[in-house]
Formats: sequence, C-alpha cells, structure tokens
Amino acid sequence: MTDIDLQYARCFSTPAGMAVLQHLRDTILNRTLGCNATDFQLRWHESQRALVQQIETHITRGRGDK
Repeated sequence: MTDIDLQYARCFSTPAGMAVLQHLRDTILNRTLGCNATDFQLRWHESQRALVQQIETHITRGRGDK
C-alpha cells in the first residue's frame, strides 16, 4: 500500500466520492458498445474502463482489502 492508495480510499469513501464512483461504473463499466462500434470507439471505451479499474484498484489497496 502506498500513500496514493490511502488518498484514493479517503477520497472515494465520502458520500460525494461514492456517488462519483458509482456514476463512473454506470456510465463506463456498465456500458456496452454495439456491433457497429468502430475501432476508435472500442479503444476509447477500453481506455476509460481501464482508468476506472485503476481507480478501484487504488481504493481497494488503500482500504487494505485483498
């Protein structure tokens, strides 16, 4: 665990932080692209998904979860 992990955990443990994280999950992780999505759209979506996953990893580490 690093200091930045603790900062992520603190930031996203507030009511506002939890609401923002839920919004990111709803708008990025729970979104699907149709079969007509372009290569650019798929890559952009994957980049966004990876960022949300990185945030969640920092939060998990900061909380001491496994």
